[in-house]
Formats: sequence, C-alpha cells, structure tokens
Amino acid sequence: MTMDATAPLSRGFIHDMATLDSSTLLSRHPSFNAQVLQIKELANIQAGGPRRFRFVLSDGDYFVQCMLATQLNDIVLNNRVERGHTINVRQYTPSEMKDKLVVILLDFEVLSQYGIRDKIGSPISIDLKTARGGQAPQPAQATYSNGSTGSTTFYGEQKPQVAPKTESTYSAAPSSNATAAPRPHNYYTIEGLSPYQNKWTIKARVTFKSEIKHWHNQRGEGKLFAVNLLDETGEIKATAFNEQVDTYFDLLQEGEVYYISKCRVNTAKKQFSNLDHDYELTFERDTEIEKCTDTGATDVPQLRFNFVESLSKLTDVHKDAIVDVMGVIKTVNDCVQITSKSSGRPYDKRDIVLVDPSGISVQLTVWGTQAVQFSANQDDIVAVKGAKVSEFNGRSLSLLQSSTITVNPDIPEAHSLKGWFDMQGRNATFSSLQSVGSTSMSGRPENVKTIKQIRDEQLGMQDQPDYFSVKGTVLFIRNETIAYAACPTEGCNKKLTYDSDGWRCEKCNKSFPEPVYRYILMFAIYDHSGQMWVSSFDDVGRVILGKPAGDYMQLRDEDNSAYLDEISKCTGKTYVFRVRAKAETYQNTTRPRYSAMSAAPLNYAQESTNLVKLIQSFGLV
Repeated sequence: MTMDATAPLSRGFIHDMATLDSSTLLSRHPSFNAQVLQIKELANIQAGGPRRFRFVLSDGDYFVQCMLATQLNDIVLNNRVERGHTINVRQYTPSEMKDKLVVILLDFEVLSQYGIRDKIGSPISIDLKTARGGQAPQPAQATYSNGSTGSTTFYGEQKPQVAPKTESTYSAAPSSNATAAPRPHNYYTIEGLSPYQNKWTIKARVTFKSEIKHWHNQRGEGKLFAVNLLDETGEIKATAFNEQVDTYFDLLQEGEVYYISKCRVNTAKKQFSNLDHDYELTFERDTEIEKCTDTGATDVPQLRFNFVESLSKLTDVHKDAIVDVMGVIKTVNDCVQITSKSSGRPYDKRDIVLVDPSGISVQLTVWGTQAVQFSANQDDIVAVKGAKVSEFNGRSLSLLQSSTITVNPDIPEAHSLKGWFDMQGRNATFSSLQSVGSTSMSGRPENVKTIKQIRDEQLGMQDQPDYFSVKGTVLFIRNETIAYAACPTEGCNKKLTYDSDGWRCEKCNKSFPEPVYRYILMFAIYDHSGQMWVSSFDDVGRVILGKPAGDYMQLRDEDNSAYLDEISKCTGKTYVFRVRAKAETYQNTTRPRYSAMSAAPLNYAQESTNLVKLIQSFGLV
C-alpha cells in the first residue's frame, strides 16, 4: 500500500480489504486514508430508529460503500465532513452484505488541511470473486485536479459489479448441541454489530439473565427471557422468544462466555433496556451458541461499569436516569412485602443504605427475588449496574429487573473504597441528599431553567411530567381564595363541608368544631425572560406568605383591607422553586400546568460566589 503524494490516500487498501482475511487486514492496516465520494442518508429500518448515513470512499484505485456508525452522526449533521474531503479512518469493521464489500465506519478524522478536492483518479468497483482469484481489474492511473480540470462527478457513473456470494471470514459457531470444534480467532466486536452484517460471530460473556416472563394478549400468549452480552468493546441485549426460550434458557448462564452467531439485529427498544448500544439481538431458530470452554474465556471482561463520580453527584442526574454506582453498605433492612395499590399484587422489597467518601448516604431499594435472596452484609462493597434514579426522599435508587448488583467486586475502585472505609469511613457521619426541590450539593439549584426555556422546550407537554427548578420573583398572588378548610386528622387533609353538626369530613366520617386551613395558592412569578403562573399547596404557601393559612383567614374575617395589604407585602421576593409541569386538557385545549413542589429563599452569599466563578470562566477578572 502506497500513499499518494498530493493527497495522502492509502492506495491499494480496498484491494487488500477484498483479498485478505479480516484478522490479517486489521493487523496490517489499523487505519487508512480515503476520499469521500458520496454521503447519503438512508431511510430508517424501523420507525423511530436512529438516522443512518451511507458513505462511498475511494483510495484512488477502487471505491467501497460504507455505513456510518450512529454515534458519528453529529459529524455529518454538523457539516464537519463533506463530499471531496480526505479522512483518516481509525476504526472500522469490514464485512460482506448482499455479495458486496461493505465497511462499518466506527471512528474517523477529517484531514481538513487538504480541503475539499475533486475526485482523485478514476476509482472503480472491485469484483470480489475476480480479486480473490488474482485477476482484479487494473484501475486507471490516479490524477489530481485543483478544480479547473478533472472529474466533476464523484460517484455513480459506473454501476458497481455484483460479485458472487462468498463465505465470510467470520466463521459461524457450531450449534449448541454439536461437538466442540476449534474456534476462529477473529470475532466481530459487539460495538461494531449492526443490521448491515449478515455473517458474524461474537465472543461474549453473559452479565445478566432475566427470569422467564409470560404474556397474554389479544394476539395470543408467549414467553421470553433476555440476557446482556459483554465483550471488551461494549454490551448488547439479546432476547429469546417462545421455542428459543426452551432451547437457550438452560444453556446461557450468568458469568459464562459463549460464541454466538446468526441472530437477528434490530434497533434497540430503549424503553426496555438500560444499555447504550443502538441495536439489540433476537435469538432465532438457526441461531448458534456454543459455550467457550478454552482459556480464551479469561480474555472477556467480567463486567463493565460507568460509575457516577460519587453519590453526591446524583443531584446532577435527571430523575429516571439509569446509572452505575458503587458504595459501602451502611445498613441492610429486612425484606418486607408490600401490596401494589393499582394491581393488588404483593411485592418483596428490601432497602439498603449506601455511603461513600463524599459524605453522602443514599437509599437503594431492591425488589422481588433479588430482595429475598440478597445476602450482602453491612460494611460490604457493592457495585450496582443499571440503577434507576428517583426523587423519593430527595434522591434515591431503585433496582430494575435488568439491574445487577455485585458484592465486593475485584476492581481497583472497590479496593480503594474499602481502604477509605477501613481507615476513615467506618466512624464517619453521613447526611442524606437534600430534597431536589431546593439546591444541589454545589449550592446551585438543580436543572435550573429560565421561564423562556420552559416555554421553548415545551416542558410538561409530553406523556410524562417534567421536573425542573426555576429562580423567580413573586409578582402577584391571587387573593380571592388562598386556602381551604381541611380535615384536622393527621394524614387526611380532605376538604370539609359545613353542616348543622359543624365541619364534616366524608372520608373520616367525623365532624369537627373547627377546620384546619391549608394553603391552595395561585401566583405569578417572573424572571428576566418572562412570566408564568404557578399553583402550590400548604408547604410552599407557608414559605411565601410566612405564616399559617389560618392566620390569614382570621385576618380576612376581621379586616379585609389589612388582609390584602399583608398578602401584597409578600410579593417582590425571589425564591428557587422546584416545579412539576404536566399537560392538562380543558375544552379541547391542551396546555401545561405548573405546580410548585417546594420553594427556598435565595442564598445570596452562594449566589454571589457562583456569579464570580461564572465571570472568571469568561476571563473577565
């Protein structure tokens, strides 16, 4: 392979790609330079799937079709690569698709110093059968044009030749009940899997295996189970249905390594998976799985984590996000059984408290079989993969069915955490994360939005409510109705009705001589970008109006003018509000309703410090 003197193309590389086996090719040519002849967006394979782009690359002698990995889409969408650019491909996967040579582009760099050039040389399509027989057509001598002369058509004049189908260099695994045979040493990486390859074998470890689930609906009934598969490049979900459940459930075991081939590759359904891969696998009738029994199994990692920096950083993570965390078990509570209000079904749960050097403690809830069988003890180190972040009691974590929890893992982070706990943490004092309705551990409100951003992003207009913080000044408080007569029974708070026996609560079936008044406010707030109306209940009302609702109701009865003056005095003050936005429909019009869940006065000292840091970040002081 030689380099072109004027444009550094890797001449002859595509011919090598057609003639060498993948292992030899990747070791001999870990990267290559090519010119972009065409960029085209393809129709989605599945509605709602990621956008896909096809490239045509030339080495000056031959051209080849390529598929762009979806993680590189931004390079195309931001116009950082265009037709005529020279690129250095740093990571790629060669394959065959429909009798043609196809390359999956996993990583590349645009060589912008060479600018955008006319097509270099007269590259042609390569016939795989002819090339592998040693009779590849000879390309024309490469030429370079500075723009005044040369070809103006990059790709499409010559119809690519269709080569007869050839066997992939990635040998498929023998069936699960076949006699073990010597395994190939060249496997596809999980990171490189996509629907554009039809012959591949992966070598992967099962890091998670679900229970068998059964379903019944109008179309019939069935069963399924899922596994997570891991190699050194990434992790992907695989699912078996019906007959394949019977075939593979007992074969696949957590922690074991397998050779797997001939699965269907689909766009990942993110609502059912906590993995980052764009695709997932489905086991089919001709899928082949063989357990790896040789020493090569030790090359496959046991687990892959992407830990949050510390438990205190959970305040920077959105509600319902999926995270990996590590901590020391401070408390293990007993397993208890609760009953779902919606379905009436019983569920087992166990709460665990984790701590780490940030001085924070976080509650982790384990459900179902994992809760019953949980055997870790106080002071053990646990690594949790795929926990869901919730806002219960501020910030807490909950295990999903696809989550895994590893006790005392043999990884450097666990050893470091154990050393800290033995030296300092065992006798330390820890605090739980504050309610996200106020501020984060850094002193700044979490997920702070301006009112204009709230409008522009249409928060609250989706199926699920949105949660955010906004720093606003109270502009006006509606004074017609600020409170309601509530039941005095602790935990009830239902509205009372007045009759001849006094104030009656239908829920408690009791009458009371006097109610307890609770706030039900509607008020307007504003910032530099706009104004919005917000509703709230008693907790926020007490912060804004400064005294119990009963005091205002008594004042209104005695002196309405003084009542209005007192409410007016409470405007003009600034707070950090934690807000829930949810769509509501009234008279065929849907609009968001904003409800303040909490309010906290500004910490002016902290705000001043934050502003100084912001100014310093711009180099102005």
